[in-house]
Amino acid sequence: MLVKGLPGGASRVNMKLYSLSVLYKGINKSNLLKAAYDLSSFSFFQRSSVQEFMTFTSALIVERSSTGTRSSIKEQEYLCHVYVRNDSLGGVVIADGEYPSRVCFTLLDKVLDEFSRQVDSIDWPSGSPATISYTALDSYLAKYQNPREADAMTKVQAELDETKIILHNTMESLLERGEKLDDLVQKSEHLGTQSKAFYKTARKQNSCCEVM
Repeated sequence: MLVKGLPGGASRVNMKLYSLSVLYKGINKSNLLKAAYDLSSFSFFQRSSVQEFMTFTSALIVERSSTGTRSSIKEQEYLCHVYVRNDSLGGVVIADGEYPSRVCFTLLDKVLDEFSRQVDSIDWPSGSPATISYTALDSYLAKYQNPREADAMTKVQAELDETKIILHNTMESLLERGEKLDDLVQKSEHLGTQSKAFYKTARKQNSCCEVM
C-alpha cells in the first residue's frame, strides 16, 4: 500500500525501491521469510501501516502467481515485480514505476539464488523473519536504489531479456471471480487493527490511499 494525498504523505521520488521480500509459496498461502523496506519517503506516522500493506501485498501476489513465472503488477505510478521459482521460493520488489523492470528481476534472481544456497529448503514452509538467518536484503535494497550501478552488476541480463514477463494492470486482476480486495484486507494476518481501520477509512474517502 502506498499512501497519497494526505498532509505529510509520501513524496514522489523517481527511480525508487520501497521493499524487497522473500517468501515461500505454500498450497493455500504464502509464507514471509525475510523482508527489507525503505520507507524514508513516507510520513513517520504512516510508515507502520505502509510496511504492513507492503507485506500484505507481497504475500498476496506470491499466493496468486504460478510457479516458474515472472510478473509485474501496475497500480497507479507503482509496480510490484514478482518471481516465483519452480521450487516455490518467491521474491517481490515494490518499486517506483520509473525504475527499470529488468533490473528488478535481476535483483530477484540474485537474491533468490543466494537465499536458496544459504537457507535450507526444509525451513521455507515454516520459517519466519525472526527464525531465518539471512541478512543481505537490506544491503541489496540500498545498493540497488541506483539502477545504473545495479545494472553494471547484472550477470543474467541476456537470459532475462528473453524471459516473458506477465504484466497486470491492476491488483484486482490477480483476484479470482467474486473475490474482493476489501475482504482480503480484513482477513489478512499481516495487517494490524490500525492498518485495517486506516484502509477502511481511506477507501471510503477514495482519495488518500492506493493499495497495490
